[in-house]
Amino acid sequence: MKKENTLKNSLVLLYTTMVLCVFGLQFTTQASNVFQEPLQGIQTINEFKGHVYDSSSKDALAYVDINITGTNISTITNKEGAFLLKVPTEYLNKTIKISLLGYAEGEIEISSLKIDDNKIYLDLSITQLSNVNVYGIKNAEALVRAALNRKSEVYDNNRTKMTAFYRETIKKRNKNASLSEAVLAVYKQPYTNSKSDELSLLKSRKSTDYSRLDTLTLKLQGGPFSTLYTDIIKYPEYIFNKNDLSNYVFTFDESTQLNNRLVYVVNFKQKVNNDEPLYYGKLYIDSQTLALTSAIYNLNISNKELASKMFVRKKPFNARVYPTVAAYRVDYRTRNGKWYYGYGKIELTFKVNYKRKLFNNVYTLNCEMAITDWKIDDNSKLVGEKLKPNVVIIDKASGFSDPEFWGEYNIIEPEKSIENAIQKINKQLEDAES
Repeated sequence: MKKENTLKNSLVLLYTTMVLCVFGLQFTTQASNVFQEPLQGIQTINEFKGHVYDSSSKDALAYVDINITGTNISTITNKEGAFLLKVPTEYLNKTIKISLLGYAEGEIEISSLKIDDNKIYLDLSITQLSNVNVYGIKNAEALVRAALNRKSEVYDNNRTKMTAFYRETIKKRNKNASLSEAVLAVYKQPYTNSKSDELSLLKSRKSTDYSRLDTLTLKLQGGPFSTLYTDIIKYPEYIFNKNDLSNYVFTFDESTQLNNRLVYVVNFKQKVNNDEPLYYGKLYIDSQTLALTSAIYNLNISNKELASKMFVRKKPFNARVYPTVAAYRVDYRTRNGKWYYGYGKIELTFKVNYKRKLFNNVYTLNCEMAITDWKIDDNSKLVGEKLKPNVVIIDKASGFSDPEFWGEYNIIEPEKSIENAIQKINKQLEDAES
């Protein structure tokens, strides 16, 4: 029974994320161009673009948090280290804080930034290694249990209304087949409250090239909720809760730093006598508060048959489908001494082998959500169209030809491959109109 419950926990996170099937009905939302004023409520904005690099290697740094000090407005760098930050005019006299695990925190005056091509360099933090001994805890598993027990003390337990930017791409091999982007309102429940978070759609755009999906379509129904469910503290049952920790081995890794504070690093993997697909990865725990600051983990897919059953509910009879990558990430941010969900990301890659065919197909889903603004809000009703957990944003290319489509919303700067895909969509739209 315990083994079945653990598998069920894994299924809860993954079953809505990727389903392979013949063309069929999809849950969709029609709200593709709904305008909602950003949380900051400021109409005059200033845009700043740039990249963040390692000061020694000069390598671009991904997933760097960039926050306007004294506000809840923030953005994050993409995989190529690029960022776009929209700053209301009233905040131009403030500074931005730049933070990333393993690096010393940076701070720059906004007035010193250029409109474009800003280059920001972060220094690797020097961590003094020591024996882990916080609150008398010397065992890695005990530290993880303590962190899971701290949700009432160190996480934001107000009901908050967040603005989030969401992006989802589907690739067939290295070519984009579908691109979805949306701005969402996230109604985040207190971490001590068992009630689930809610989402509503404020603005979105999507384009799908089904010719690249052949006669087989990947029906990707994870959507925004899947990235929201990477919040381990709010939804521990989707990876492991306190009762499931006995299925894992926990060990300490070298400590690191975040925002000039010591962070303990805990490796985890499933026990060798357990052959069901569980997770492995790293947990990053703040040494002062025992808050989980980040988690980077993967599903163990070495058992292809069991891993496939977790994802695939329906497929063509002549196809063998199994995952080759199932990777997850969640990052938390802190303000006024409390931590809150800031970023979630999922990457899933599937291989499809057909009988009597020489070549196989490889499909990859990437979806990420970044919180770009938030405020405490106990009583407000949902604005925009409420989304269901199994939502799929409807196909509609509206907005890709409009450079001002997102208005004042902060978004994740697109990577070069996505920029190229958008350019092709714009070309198609222009050809269709001519």
